[in-house]
Amino acid sequence: MSNKARKKKHRDSPEGNFKYKLDMCSRHGNLEEALRLYEEAGIIGVSLNQHHYNVLLYLCAREASGDGGKLNELKELGLKRGFEIFQKMIGDKVSPNEATFTSMARLAAAREDPDMAFELVKQMKGLGIPPRLRSYGPALFGFCQKGNAEKGYEVDTHMAESGVMLEEPELSALLKVSVDKKKDDKVYEMLHRLRATVRQVSESTLQIIEDWFKSEDAAKIGAEGWDGTKIKEGVVAGGGGWHGQGWLGSGRWNVVRTKMNENGVCQSCREKLVCIDIDPKETENFATSLTELACNREVKADFIRFQEWLQQHGPFDAVVDGANVGLINADTFNFRQLNNVVNKLRQMSPSKRSPLVILHQARVSGGPAGNPSNRKLLENWKKAGTLYATPAGSNDDWYWLYAAVSCKCLLVTNDEMRDHLFQLLGTSFFPRWKEKHQVRLSMTRCGLTLHMPPPYSIVIQESEKGSWHIPSNADDDLLNPRE
Repeated sequence: MSNKARKKKHRDSPEGNFKYKLDMCSRHGNLEEALRLYEEAGIIGVSLNQHHYNVLLYLCAREASGDGGKLNELKELGLKRGFEIFQKMIGDKVSPNEATFTSMARLAAAREDPDMAFELVKQMKGLGIPPRLRSYGPALFGFCQKGNAEKGYEVDTHMAESGVMLEEPELSALLKVSVDKKKDDKVYEMLHRLRATVRQVSESTLQIIEDWFKSEDAAKIGAEGWDGTKIKEGVVAGGGGWHGQGWLGSGRWNVVRTKMNENGVCQSCREKLVCIDIDPKETENFATSLTELACNREVKADFIRFQEWLQQHGPFDAVVDGANVGLINADTFNFRQLNNVVNKLRQMSPSKRSPLVILHQARVSGGPAGNPSNRKLLENWKKAGTLYATPAGSNDDWYWLYAAVSCKCLLVTNDEMRDHLFQLLGTSFFPRWKEKHQVRLSMTRCGLTLHMPPPYSIVIQESEKGSWHIPSNADDDLLNPRE
């Protein structure tokens, strides 16, 4: 029997037909039809495997949590049948996995039982199943919503022991319960953890922070006198931008929404925010991990060839994402616009050398590249060793990013670098590197204007005088000061 015939036979079998229909229920969020299929499977003798049970439990948890946006009856149905289906799964000796436990934790939270949700995560660890961030969410949010700060901190500790990093929603929940329970030491800790992992905060988190600083409790804490030398030592040890020695000052806090000027000076308190250095070793490690990721996703020989070319022709003071720059405010690729940016960068360069332009092979050989003046421009760049054409089938993002990181230079692009490729790079080092190296552009009457990296780090900062600056996570507006 051919592979095609074998697949058709399986698809037409009761088992294959059941799986297909159940997966459609998952895609469309149809719990009622999924439960009907579940009952039918028992009648026609289809044995359920781990995947089948996980789809059913996911749909039950979805409705029970209110994510389905349906009627209360469906929420109750999801809650009731979810626990029944889990018991049947255990009875059938089908091994649960991380997805199973996460759905069950969500069902427990929907039943307002965060203790059970936490116990499920502990069971995972006992079975050798590594919990994920989503596995802990139901317990953590459940305890925080109930105002049980101590249990919330317990979940937090368990997450740390499992090597699970909290993100803004989890830290924000812990911050709020700490504010509500007047635990000023924990508020201080959570602000520093937000500084270290989130940097800029959303409006909802900002509101929690404002509520804390405006509260009577915040007015009652803080040292009236402190050792300035110890504070300075803390700042140096921390790399700048914070001291970690506790609340400084006494009395009511002055809480305002304000702007930073172009030099990073606060328009309210007149303090200058600092620019926090990046450890050179971190950059080196980042370049190595970038190479590994690129070689896994690109033709390895092509990327290694580029690295060798870069060693021969580099380093550069700037790297230009040619495709992005050539298409800003343009319907077709604009070589003149790209050349203007290249010339501006050459004039700014300490070595007066042209930047490296990365363009895909298709941009170099087709379309507007066929125009004689554009062809001459490309030939001049190539002859000077300042143009690299990425091969057919490649993603040029890997090339221009690696070039900028390895040359420790500026990167000229308006790409926000938020898609899946850049998410692979993590949230620890990459945002800090991007903030210090990305040059962006805006269109004015005089053409494209370059916007250099800010002279200060856009991250929560705690000053030596005790004040705090919390940057909002609003979309960057190149023409307006940051709030």
